[in-house]
Amino acid sequence: MSLDSMLPVAPARVRALVLPVGQITRDRFSSFVQRLNEEHVVHLRDISADGRPNRNMFSPLAFPDGAMFYDLITYVPPPSHLALAPFELFREPLALIAIADGQELENVAFSKRQSANGYAPTMAERNIRTLYQELEELRDAYPKILAHQVLIFDYAPKAESTVPIPEGIKTVPTVEKSKRTTIKTIMCDISSLLLAEMTTLAKSFEGMTAIDSPGQAPTRPGMNGSWASDDANPSGRRNSQYAVSTVTRSASTSGAMDRSQARMSMPVPFKSLPFGSGNSTPSGRPTTPVRSGLSNPPTTFDDIASVNGSNPDVSSPDSQAPARPGSAGGMKQANQDKVSVQGFGPGGLNERWRNKGRGRVLILVGSLYLQAGRWTDALKELIEGATVAKSINDHLWHGKALELITICLLLLGWIGIEFQVPTICLPTNDKTISSISKGPDEEEGDSNQPKHLRTFQSILPELVERIIGLYSRISGEQLPPLPLSESIIRFCTLLTGLHLCEGKLDKESLNRIVLGKLPTTKVLSTSPRLIISPPRAQIATLLFKAFPSSAPELLTTVDRAIILSGISSVLSLIGFHRKKAMVVRELVSVLIGGLVEARTRGAAEVGIHPAAGLVALNSANGHGNGAGALELGEGDIEHGIHAFLGLLCKTYGVVGFDDTLPEPSDESRRAGDTDERVISRIQHQSTVRQFGMKDIKLSVLRACINFSEALPDFHGVLKFSSDLLRTAGSGVAPGPRREDAAPIISRDEQIRLTNNISKTSDLSQRLGLENLSAEYWDEFLVRGITLDPLPSTRTPIPHSKNVLPGVTTARSSQDVNPFIYNPFIRAADKAVVERTLVAGEPATFRITLQNPYEIDVDIESIKLDAGGADFESSVSSTVIGPYRTQILKLSGTPKAAGSLKITGALVKIRGCRERRFPIFPHPWAPDTETKIKGIGLTALEANKKLPFPGPSLKLDNIGLSVISAQPVIVIKSTTLFQSSVMILEGERQVFSVTFQNLSSTPADLLLFSFQDSTQGPLQTALTSRDATPAELYEYELILARKQALKLRKIDDSKRYIAPGGTATFDFEILGKPGLTNGTIQLDYAHLGVPQSEISDQFHTRQVCLDLTITVNASVELARMDVLPIKGEVPRPIWARLGAEAAELEPLSDEKYCLLLLDLRNAWPSDMQVCLEADNGVMIKEHILPGNTNRVIFPVPRVYIDDPHASIPALNPTRQRQFVVSSSKITPEIERGNREAFWYREKILENLSGSWKTLSGPVRGGSIELRGIRLAPRMIEAIKIDEVGIEVSVEDPQGTSPSRDGHTIFTDEFAQIRVVITNRTDEPIYPTLRLLPSLCHRPPNVALDFTRKFAWNGTLQQSLPLVDAKSITEVVVGAIALCRGEFEISAAVEETQLWTPPAATTKKEPVARRERSETEIMMDAVLGAKERRIWHSRRPCFVSVRDRE
Repeated sequence: MSLDSMLPVAPARVRALVLPVGQITRDRFSSFVQRLNEEHVVHLRDISADGRPNRNMFSPLAFPDGAMFYDLITYVPPPSHLALAPFELFREPLALIAIADGQELENVAFSKRQSANGYAPTMAERNIRTLYQELEELRDAYPKILAHQVLIFDYAPKAESTVPIPEGIKTVPTVEKSKRTTIKTIMCDISSLLLAEMTTLAKSFEGMTAIDSPGQAPTRPGMNGSWASDDANPSGRRNSQYAVSTVTRSASTSGAMDRSQARMSMPVPFKSLPFGSGNSTPSGRPTTPVRSGLSNPPTTFDDIASVNGSNPDVSSPDSQAPARPGSAGGMKQANQDKVSVQGFGPGGLNERWRNKGRGRVLILVGSLYLQAGRWTDALKELIEGATVAKSINDHLWHGKALELITICLLLLGWIGIEFQVPTICLPTNDKTISSISKGPDEEEGDSNQPKHLRTFQSILPELVERIIGLYSRISGEQLPPLPLSESIIRFCTLLTGLHLCEGKLDKESLNRIVLGKLPTTKVLSTSPRLIISPPRAQIATLLFKAFPSSAPELLTTVDRAIILSGISSVLSLIGFHRKKAMVVRELVSVLIGGLVEARTRGAAEVGIHPAAGLVALNSANGHGNGAGALELGEGDIEHGIHAFLGLLCKTYGVVGFDDTLPEPSDESRRAGDTDERVISRIQHQSTVRQFGMKDIKLSVLRACINFSEALPDFHGVLKFSSDLLRTAGSGVAPGPRREDAAPIISRDEQIRLTNNISKTSDLSQRLGLENLSAEYWDEFLVRGITLDPLPSTRTPIPHSKNVLPGVTTARSSQDVNPFIYNPFIRAADKAVVERTLVAGEPATFRITLQNPYEIDVDIESIKLDAGGADFESSVSSTVIGPYRTQILKLSGTPKAAGSLKITGALVKIRGCRERRFPIFPHPWAPDTETKIKGIGLTALEANKKLPFPGPSLKLDNIGLSVISAQPVIVIKSTTLFQSSVMILEGERQVFSVTFQNLSSTPADLLLFSFQDSTQGPLQTALTSRDATPAELYEYELILARKQALKLRKIDDSKRYIAPGGTATFDFEILGKPGLTNGTIQLDYAHLGVPQSEISDQFHTRQVCLDLTITVNASVELARMDVLPIKGEVPRPIWARLGAEAAELEPLSDEKYCLLLLDLRNAWPSDMQVCLEADNGVMIKEHILPGNTNRVIFPVPRVYIDDPHASIPALNPTRQRQFVVSSSKITPEIERGNREAFWYREKILENLSGSWKTLSGPVRGGSIELRGIRLAPRMIEAIKIDEVGIEVSVEDPQGTSPSRDGHTIFTDEFAQIRVVITNRTDEPIYPTLRLLPSLCHRPPNVALDFTRKFAWNGTLQQSLPLVDAKSITEVVVGAIALCRGEFEISAAVEETQLWTPPAATTKKEPVARRERSETEIMMDAVLGAKERRIWHSRRPCFVSVRDRE
């Protein structure tokens, strides 16, 4: 059966006061009380009847189907409740059960005084005697209680020494040794004693001539006396076992009990009462109540007048407390019970007064029968009493009789006894009475429902209304607010149970109503249940009649709280949650005032000023969690008040931290910080934020904060303060200039709340409460985390295995071809580099924190939260200013290689719990619902189950890759002063750089790369589409063969730097025009394995040495020219010009030509220039500063097989592609460019130049001769034709011809011999043309030789095919007809183009690969192949004279 005090059958309970005696702990006392509560329903059939004939008025044998319901209380009822007796007898305890701990009997003496019965041989016997003495003291202290009993729990007497147990003391074995009926038997024995003594009480009531109503000025000064005796006079108490006691009462209450007496888990009596030994009385609770208008309401009309000030002369009710004698042998005073004997009998003046007294006595006796379980007898007495009360218009007692009759009918229906609804309960309407007397139609109700229950069910709502109307009727007697409100609540609980059972009163519903087991799992929606009677709206309307008045003098704080909690409980059962929240909110307001007063009272009792704060008060009471002001148990706050306030906040839609965990532990809180839970929490908070009205939410939270401060409850202060900030906030992640995220409360209130949180948290820590902390109110604290780029010298750059030297043929050594892709020079992938860390080396992170509130947020500690590889984050603290986004730098060090993910930050805000905040980089705001489709808490719960309608929340994390430990190399020193150098053009200098390894990891991979200021312009020029192939070749040649910086050749095994060691490397620098700066880049790494064993990827670091270079001019090529040689140059002439050669042959025009170079000395120092050819010819020239000298140098003429071949590309990538030039040039120009390129290259291959200084510092270098450019005239001087033509004249006798000329005679035959040499690789079809002419004549005259020179045949003739690399001769007869000088030249022209035979074409692939389409396209630039013509370079001179 439920222990709820608001059950409909609560007036049928028997209240029993349970107190501790002897040495006993709180926990064991609570466990013993729990064992008794398990048998608090005692059936009369199990109770033995008392054998005394004068004690059988309430004999259980008369109605064995009945039962007694015990209400075991561990606190002394407050006087305001006791003052309601005898109108409500169930409020006064009728039995006292003192509990002792049997395990302590032999451990310690319960009392130091000697027993009055003599010396006890054992400690157990002595303590049992002490318990008996305390039992006698309890009888003296509580004389109005009918039965007193001491129970010794867990007592197992020894077999060898049996201790006599006095009367009034019973022993209870332990749970293991107890039988199923042990506690039941004890409760039956107590009930038997109680039923016997109830006869005495009933007789005393029957002997009374007048009984006052509650709240009425006492007509007899003995009715509302003190419940407990103020002295220990044995003659003034009721002897529960032997005689009728003398009942003593005071005129009114002696002051309301404070919280320590109104609700105790381990109660104690008043301070003045001798409650046994000091060992059995827990200390630390105030026992003397303090009077106040709030806690001592008047219980009579005289008191009300006194409070209002209308009768200030009225004496205190405490002084009007004469003893009232009992009806069975008690003593009476002279001024007591003076009743006039005149007018007695029918028709007398006092007949109405006598009937009122008789009716009230009948009702009281009926109430005793009801408590005794004899419900049929109670029904009989109550019907008679109700009839009398109705006849004399005694409304209060009429209503009380009807209420008790209703309870009797419920209990009779519960045990299955058929009854007839009394006529007094039927409505007064005649039609209604007739319809009820006929009984309800069988077809309208359930056929299985008994007829008497259907009848009772039909009249029950109207009967309840009538009873409440009788209680509320204005008359001379007014029912106080407390019993009126509690009666209404009990009736509403009855109607609610009927409603929850579908409006049907049957055995199941009666069982639920009587035992208090209402179907709490049945959730009622907001839809009306109109077909069920009584409807919920009617119940709610009736229920709110119990709402207490706002006048503080009518109810104590405790009574007001009991009424409001009962109302809220009924509203919860019928599904009116918002009305319940309104009542709970009022309850909180009531409790705050009571708590403040209780705290002030408690501070005064312990001698502390109320303004001293919470700490002193809690410390004085010995409580650590703020439960001391109201004497709450250590677990009362956590298990009751938090759930109570949480339900209030949930109803109003307060945005809490996490409603899914009402009282989360630290472990569950940490588990609730995962990404999924955080997103779910934000979505839930967003849904709740749109529910309800914000102003009401804030008001409720302020009330909760005040309530928690008044307790004081540190956890509640922290929780509701943070909830208020969270509810007032916007709950969005604002973007730049988009969402307004400002809270809706003032800045002063925000400051007050945060200060309250921080102070409360500091206070709890000083008290040793480490687990008390608030939850931070903004889920979007961390808006971003980024990794600062590492220093360029420490940035690990990933590379593929293929770029290692020796892995691919393109890079077979440590040196790098400038045209081969160099992955170490290029800029690394920024995204990849920024995501790579090195184990053991710290990295810097930037955390973006937001504060949308107008207060400073004090962050005590913040560190990164990472997953994957072992990671250690630094801890920092900061203060975020109001309404801003702030960036904080943190460092973190990965401890091992692997994958690492930064998922958020662990933040400890002052006063709040350290928790994990994920990263929300994007702005977010929930969608505002424009159309509300449902209202109430049901709609809110339904929305939680649906998918979140707003935009999705996107979390961010930083995925990082941690590599193994890498070396750190720095440049220790260099031989260059301040890393700068001055150099002349063409000069080469060598310098050294020393590198040092600062780490404990060796560097086993060292790769050098170089960059200088000339590479950029060259690379730009290479990408130009307007550049000619010759220009591209020059650019590539400079890049490939004239590098400004390079590493001098060393053994690859020396490329290693030990941990902490150094290594020195030599570099060479070349002076070039445009060179202003350079960079030496060292890529290094620790591989740890041979390069061939690297799996996929490795990482390198870079260290760079920047050089400042100044290049000055040395020897410049100012001008050049190429001239043919006319005749032979003698050797002495060359020796005079400075030529040096071991064997210098005479230079002929057929093999050599002259190269003229104008060289200028641009350096302010004497220079010696040396030009040298491959054939050993060397010319030295001394040039003064600023002077220009011309140097003539013989160079051999050059034959090129294919002068029109494509210009090659040094870049391998350009060799495999054809780039169409954007310039429009003719084939003739293209052929000329190619000829100039190839002849220039042939000259430069055989020629080199150098210089050295003759004064000042010794310097030397090479002369840049690539500035030579050949004009067509120069090419003609240099080149040797593909077809050579030599013309000579000889006489018929075979005289050897002269090369330069020959002398013949007139009119004599001579032979003109033409030798044609084919130097090409292909045969030709030549056509020879001889061109004789006169010397030293103008052209028009020179060709007029037909009458001066004759020949045999024709001057033009086609010759047969001349094979490749072969010679053919043609001889033509001729005769000179006159004297003179003739000049014979010749020309050879291709008759037709030679085409290779088809058979040769088929076999060509065997010799060489077919020409690619790229080559064909490039050759197409030269145009179609045409027939060529060659001329003899030197004519044959013939001198003709007469023979003498």
